[in-house]
Amino acid sequence: MHDPDLNRPGAAGEAAVPAVAWFNCFCGVAGDMALGALLDAGAEVDAVRDILDGLALPGWELQVSPTLRGGIAASDVTVKVSESGVVRTASHILGLIGDAELPERVRRRSLAVFRALANVEAKLHGRPVEQVHFHEVGGLDAIVDIVGTCAALEALDVVEVHVSPIAQGQGMIRTAHGHLPIPAPATVELLQGAPTFGTDVSLELTTPTGAALMAALASGFGAMPSMTVSSVGYGAGDRELQDRPNVTQVVIGTAEAALHLGQEVQLLETNVDDVTGETLAYTTQALLQAGAHDAWITPVVMKKGRPAHVVSALVDPALAAGVADVMLTETGSLGIRATTLQRWPRSREQVEVHVDGLRVRLKVAPGRVKVEHDDAAAVAAATGRPLREVVELAVEAWQRPHAAPVPPAE
Repeated sequence: MHDPDLNRPGAAGEAAVPAVAWFNCFCGVAGDMALGALLDAGAEVDAVRDILDGLALPGWELQVSPTLRGGIAASDVTVKVSESGVVRTASHILGLIGDAELPERVRRRSLAVFRALANVEAKLHGRPVEQVHFHEVGGLDAIVDIVGTCAALEALDVVEVHVSPIAQGQGMIRTAHGHLPIPAPATVELLQGAPTFGTDVSLELTTPTGAALMAALASGFGAMPSMTVSSVGYGAGDRELQDRPNVTQVVIGTAEAALHLGQEVQLLETNVDDVTGETLAYTTQALLQAGAHDAWITPVVMKKGRPAHVVSALVDPALAAGVADVMLTETGSLGIRATTLQRWPRSREQVEVHVDGLRVRLKVAPGRVKVEHDDAAAVAAATGRPLREVVELAVEAWQRPHAAPVPPAE
C-alpha cells in the first residue's frame, strides 16, 4: 500500500514543478526492468550509484547496457554480485535500509516496498513478519534493484508514481519453495486492488519484486495521467519474445494539469426496487471485491411512490467494465449508468500490528490512524476483550515505534 509520506521531498528539496512517472506494464514488470526504464528515461547512472553507496553493502556492481527488445531500444540492467545463497530476514533488510545514509524519500520508498513484501510473505507462510526470511528478494541483486529504482526516482525528482494495468504470464516457475504457478502467489497478493490481466505468454512477466515496487509506490492505477511529457524510457526484460517487446515503459512528465484535475474515476449506479436488504449488502461487498474504490446504498423514492435503492460504486476506469458486470449480475438490474468524476484521494499506508498475538490491520494517513473493523471484531470475538479496547490497543501498538523521542531533561 502506498506510503502517506512517499511523495514528500527528501534531501533534494521541494521540486519547482511536480514530476510524475507513469509505468506502462503492458508486458509486465520486474525490478531490473523498472530500474532500467528510469535510467533509460534520463536518471543518471552515477547519481543512482552514489545513492546506493549509502547502503554500506559491498559486493555488487551495477551494469547498464543498451539493447533491443522487439525492435525497441531499451536499457538492460544487470546487478553482478559476489555472494550466493544468502538468505536475509525482513528485519535485517528493514534495519539495513533504516540505518543507511540515504535521501529521506529514498529511504521511505524502499522501506515501503520491503514492508509490502514482508507482509505478503508473512501471510503466505503463516508466520510473524519479523520471522520472515527472504529468498529471491533478499539477495543483493534484488536489494539493489529496489533501492536503485527508488534512487532513480529521486534522481529524476519524481514526486508521484502512476501505474497502468499490469500484464501477467502463465505456466510454472522454479523458486526456493519449489515449482509455483505464474503469476506467483506473492505477486497476486501484492497486486490485490490493482488492475492486472493475463496473457498467453509462458513466462513470468511480473515478478514479486516488480509487483512490490508498483504496489507500494503507486498513488494510482490506470491510463496515463494528464501530464506534459519530458522523457520516455524502456527497461529490458531478460528474454526476447516473438509477439511483443519485452520491456517496461516509463513516461516522465510535469503534472500541473493532473494535480489540478485530480484522479479520474467513474461512478456506476443503478436503481432497484425489488432487491432484498441481504442481497444489497452482499452486492456492496461483491463490488468492493471486484476492485471498486467504494460502494454504497442510498434509499430513494421512485415513480409512483415506490421505495427503492440506488446502488453506487466508485471505480478506476480500467476496472469499470468488470465492476459493472458484478453490479448487473448481483442486482438483476436491466441497466446501469456511469458518470466520469475527479477525486483527490489522500495517500495512506496499510500496516499490521498484533493484539494478543492476533493480526490487526490499520490505515495510516497524515494525522489519522484507522483500525480495520473486521480485524478488530475478530480479535474481540477470539479474546473476549471489548471491541473498543481492541481498537485502542491496536492504535497504541502502532504508536509505540512511531512516537517522537522524549528530549533529555536539562
